[in-house]
Amino acid sequence: MNLYDQEKFSKTLYQRMGDIYPGVKTLALYEFQYCLNNLIPEDGWGSVELSPTSAIEAQIKDLNFYKNIEFKPVKHGSIQLDSQVLHLTRMLLVGLALGDYLPDWVNQNFYFDIRASIFFAHSVDYLPELKDRFGGQPFLQFEQKQHELEVLHEIGYREFTRANKEVDTALMEIVETLTRKLSPPLFLTVIGPTGAGKTEIISRIREHLSAKGLNLETIEMDNFYKDGAFREGKKLDKNLIHYDLFIKAMQAIRAGNSAEIPRYDFLNTTSSHDLNSQLRPGKQSLTIHPADIIFLEGNYPFHEDEVAELVGMKIVYMTRDDIRLKRKWRRDIDLRKKYDSTYFVNRYFRTQFIRAVELYLPLTHACDLFIDTSQAAVWVLPEHQALLADIRK
Repeated sequence: MNLYDQEKFSKTLYQRMGDIYPGVKTLALYEFQYCLNNLIPEDGWGSVELSPTSAIEAQIKDLNFYKNIEFKPVKHGSIQLDSQVLHLTRMLLVGLALGDYLPDWVNQNFYFDIRASIFFAHSVDYLPELKDRFGGQPFLQFEQKQHELEVLHEIGYREFTRANKEVDTALMEIVETLTRKLSPPLFLTVIGPTGAGKTEIISRIREHLSAKGLNLETIEMDNFYKDGAFREGKKLDKNLIHYDLFIKAMQAIRAGNSAEIPRYDFLNTTSSHDLNSQLRPGKQSLTIHPADIIFLEGNYPFHEDEVAELVGMKIVYMTRDDIRLKRKWRRDIDLRKKYDSTYFVNRYFRTQFIRAVELYLPLTHACDLFIDTSQAAVWVLPEHQALLADIRK
């Protein structure tokens, strides 16, 4: 193929991409060509040199590759796509057009997002850890309905909840059953990456439990943050929060007592407490009262042994990277208008793999339930399954 013939190149690529990614088939050829326009190298597609697949695989599994991605590289006064991300997408497009990169290999390692018009690397495969820890197979398995979302360019709340209806209903029933069979007060936390749907499912679980007559309380983990200036550029761990106050509060509530916790000022990114966890003059703490269920809201990693022992129900709520990205296009760009779109793409590409490796993969070794909405699967620890026999029926 003559790579410098852009018309022929785009037609060939349009056909091959349409066979790989369902959403491409929703575009007319000229619309697909719009997607390619901002990706064309200055010296043409023929100037793109392909790396061996083994080198590409090594690159996308290296944390340093992601850590070196720039959020806001600027050229001519506007934010540009990170050069590494751009080069990777160009290689994959040329490799597919030439037949040097097989579709199965591309699908195994990447997904294509039409709105970004780039390839994103898949983050982490959680299945080996799940099988090893949760008895080899899901506790419940439903029809996988998120496949219906693959042709969409962005995903709204209604489409997302319809696709997850069965797995979400099962989760609410499981939480209610375990709440009644485990000893209150019970700490419950739902952890999940951005766009996974954890905020919505927490709200629905709360409504479900309240309707069943259970008393609820909430601790927002962000209130335990130390000052933003202190946390800047550091990996999230227990040193960046008022960890001593957190443990003390959990112990008090577990004993049936109220607890005083810090109050975080999100506008000024400062805590009510100093770095030594002492209440600052003129500041006020928050009071948390005991209840049947105390929700711990936030992404603090509960794989700390001392924390895990105190949390009675630890839930990871996970959704596939490409589905989450489509949700974020709708929520953060279309509705919230929260980010510059190119900054948003660079940020998403960089952070998802890092967080999966550093945060969510370790949580599979500590959680009690793992909810995989994309696979419509509910994984439950074997020791809890006996308490849920009626739900399985």
